[in-house]
Amino acid sequence: MITPSQRGTTTVSEKAVRRIAGRAAAEALPGRAVTATGVTAAVRGQRAEVSLELALPYPAPVADSVGLVQEHVAARTRQLSGLDVPRAEVSVRALRADAPLLRAGPPAGGDARPPARRWWSSRRLPVAVVTGAAALVCGALTLDVARVRLLGLPPARWRGGAVDWLSTHGAGDLPVVLGGAGAALTGLVLVVLAVTPGQRRLLPLSPPVDQPVFALDRSAVSARVEEAVSDVAGIGRVRVRVGRRRVLVRARLS
Repeated sequence: MITPSQRGTTTVSEKAVRRIAGRAAAEALPGRAVTATGVTAAVRGQRAEVSLELALPYPAPVADSVGLVQEHVAARTRQLSGLDVPRAEVSVRALRADAPLLRAGPPAGGDARPPARRWWSSRRLPVAVVTGAAALVCGALTLDVARVRLLGLPPARWRGGAVDWLSTHGAGDLPVVLGGAGAALTGLVLVVLAVTPGQRRLLPLSPPVDQPVFALDRSAVSARVEEAVSDVAGIGRVRVRVGRRRVLVRARLS
C-alpha cells in the first residue's frame, strides 16, 4: 500500500483559483447578476489570497451584497481548491440594472411621438452686443454726416483721422491684418451661434401627439439621480454627470 507521503503533491495554480473565485462570485447572489470584471489570486503554499472587482446588481444594498459575495467566494474557493482562503477582498466598480430599461414605444393604435429636439436659445447677449455696436457706429456716422450737410460744419476729428489712417495703411500692415482676423473670428462665432440651438442645460422630452413640448433642467435630473443613488446602503460620495442620451454616475463606498 502506498502511503500518502509517497503519492506526490497536488498543486493548484493561481489561474485555477481565479477561475473558481470568478465563478463563485457569479453565483453568490441567486437570481441577481453579479459580474467579476477582474480577479487576482496569489497562492502561497496551502494559502490563497483572492481579490475581486465586481459589478453588482442595482438596486440592492451594496454593503450586504459585498458581505455575501465575500463569504461565498471564500467558502466556495476553499471547498473546490482545498486551499485555505481566509477572506476575499472585494472592490465594487459598477452598479448595473438586472435588466435593461425598455424604451417607451408609440402608443397602441396611435401615431408615433415626434422626436425630441433641443430648444433654441434666443441668444440675447450676442444680439444685444452686435446690435448695440452697430447702432453706435452707424448713429455716430449718420450724426456727423448730417452736421456736415445741414449745418455746414467740418467733419468730426475721429472721422477725418480714420480716413487719413486708412489712406496710409495697406492690406499687408499688421493692424489691418489683426483687424480683419478679429472681424472674421467674430463673424464665425456669430454663424456658429446662429446655426446651433443652444440651451444645453435643458433636456427636451418627447411629448405625446398634439401636446406641448416639455424640457427638464439638467441640474434637476442630476439632483434626482444623486438622491436615488445615495439611498442605496453603503454608498458615500456620489458624482453625477447628465448628458443628452445617458447619465454617468460615479459613487464611492462609505
